[in-house]
Amino acid sequence: MSCEKCEEKRLTHRSKDDKKYITSRLNIIEGQVRGINQMIEDDRYCGDVLIQIAAVSKSLQSLGNKILEKHLKTCVADEIKAGNIDIIDDVMLLIKKLK
Repeated sequence: MSCEKCEEKRLTHRSKDDKKYITSRLNIIEGQVRGINQMIEDDRYCGDVLIQIAAVSKSLQSLGNKILEKHLKTCVADEIKAGNIDIIDDVMLLIKKLK
């Protein structure tokens, strides 16, 4: 995984394995959300729906944490090695948004 700026856009090039992993996790989460939608259509009990919503939320949080970890180990580490310590401010803002 490597990060770069291109015409004011920030890009991250991910390996095939990383893309496959992230896509697989997102597909599972998408299925969970469709399941919740079906639960609503089927008039399922509120508590059961809320438990599934919590599960989706935790799945997204877990995936976000994995991506953040990779980001810190690659993109952020590379920026710090290149002398850009301002990246720390960017990371702090990112972490606050993820809470």
